[in-house]
Amino acid sequence: MKAREAALRTKRFEADENSRKVANLESMIADFNSMAADLDRQIQAEEDRTGIKDPAHFAYSTFAKSATHRRNNLRASAAELTAKLDAALKTRDTAVEQLSEITTSSAARTNNRSRRRPGSPGSSLLR
Repeated sequence: MKAREAALRTKRFEADENSRKVANLESMIADFNSMAADLDRQIQAEEDRTGIKDPAHFAYSTFAKSATHRRNNLRASAAELTAKLDAALKTRDTAVEQLSEITTSSAARTNNRSRRRPGSPGSSLLR
């Protein structure tokens, strides 16, 4: 019984850990997208201020160039994290499924034990 309880605790920990990882990845992706949107607004404001919207123009704002570079890096990072999120979701779903299987089988065994009477044949074999 202790081995089953240990396995149940381990699976529960894995499921919880994977859920935390998914939540962290989702939060990071949302933060990166928000920062990229802020940079978009800043770039647009800088282009409106200077009146030059062509990045190839010799007088294009240095701030707008660097903000564009940062924004592109954030979008690339968000895309990479999205790929990691997909893998983490699969891992989490597998862990939750395994946990539910173990929990169900453990509950079924508990129910079977409680249904048997102490004097019934075979009850001493289960203990």
